[in-house]
Amino acid sequence: MKEYKIKINGNDYNVTIDEVEGNAAKVEVNGTPYNVEFEKPLSKKPKTISVVNKPAAAPSAGPAPASKPAAAPAAAAGGSTVNSPLPGVVLEVKVKDGDKVTKGQVIMVLEAMKMENAIEAPCEGTITIKAQKGDSVLEGAPLAVIA
Repeated sequence: MKEYKIKINGNDYNVTIDEVEGNAAKVEVNGTPYNVEFEKPLSKKPKTISVVNKPAAAPSAGPAPASKPAAAPAAAAGGSTVNSPLPGVVLEVKVKDGDKVTKGQVIMVLEAMKMENAIEAPCEGTITIKAQKGDSVLEGAPLAVIA
């Protein structure tokens, strides 16, 4: 077992590699288990990793949705990206794509560590939802963009 602390796009992650067999590995990222598969390198380019299935451990209530990428895309000009403050599962989305939101309005409810966390709009504008009900998200994952 090897443990690493890595930083991706400014977000810190604790990664544990449990076992590697051939081109597959069992890893844990910030406490969430994943089975990953390594592609065979074509040249001296870095290896790419793709998630084969999630979770490796017993699933929680409901289907296990695919994880959102850790890197948040740049917000539209003049917009603001609402990122997940911690890893968790989206329990409820309280607004729809294209809705007008006000600063401080609750846009989602995120369950993390068995607690419900209200995710509020940091500014006024028109919202575009990036995470849906039931999605598992990592810390720093984009939940919505407000333009």
